[in-house]
Amino acid sequence: MTTEKVTVKTFLKMKQRGEKIAVLTAYDFFTAKILDEIGIDSILVGDSANMVFYGAKDTLSISMDQMIYHTRAVSSAVKRALVIGDMPFLSYQTSVSDAILNAGRFLKEGGAHGVKIEGGMEMKDTVKRLIEVGIPVMGHIGMTPQSIEKFGGYSVQGKDEKKAEYLLESAKILEDVGCFSIVLECIPRELAKKITSSLKIPTIGIGAGLDCDGQVLVVNDILGLYEEFKPKFVRRYAELAKEIRKACKNFIDDVKTKKYPSEEESY
Repeated sequence: MTTEKVTVKTFLKMKQRGEKIAVLTAYDFFTAKILDEIGIDSILVGDSANMVFYGAKDTLSISMDQMIYHTRAVSSAVKRALVIGDMPFLSYQTSVSDAILNAGRFLKEGGAHGVKIEGGMEMKDTVKRLIEVGIPVMGHIGMTPQSIEKFGGYSVQGKDEKKAEYLLESAKILEDVGCFSIVLECIPRELAKKITSSLKIPTIGIGAGLDCDGQVLVVNDILGLYEEFKPKFVRRYAELAKEIRKACKNFIDDVKTKKYPSEEESY
């Protein structure tokens, strides 16, 4: 594992040499520190915190202040990985000036290295302006969770020709205005492959198949900490919720039966 700092230019070089990009979310210092130490390429401070950290049913209600709080905790732990702040709902859709001010907060207050914005070609002016003022932008198309009410729930996007063309065109436009990468969420594998091969910048898949240039998942999902919802594309690498229940139940039992603390654990 190289200790060289990952930047937006690193992403482009990784695509050029065919090296897959590994991205995970994190929302706190200790998780970010572990991920950075083991060689994660990028940490996304996702608005998914609203669900896995605060217990909300979707991502919509999380605030800028909450997102800055989590981003600052993550960035303070990271030495190598690229930290991306996820722009929350209504922090950038209202106006370009709002987008600049809020995106700037992620870098200035949160210590992030860039931001992620949901939306396709309709966001081109906002994305272009952010990049012009020096804020790197990761795009996000396909199933965009902030539009869940419009979609009527979580669903695969781009299955029909019209929507597929919209996604293809949006990806090219986002590249043209300066995005350094684009998240492709919940779209058919063949479409993701077509988009990926059409771009010079890397694609980061989530439920979009193996042909994307990288993959991102929510860390709570892969660790088995978030049990309320498990999408098809999630692979559980651990079942930590079960282990936490077991450990804490053992503590309760030991306290109740006077097995804790022992003489060795007492002053």
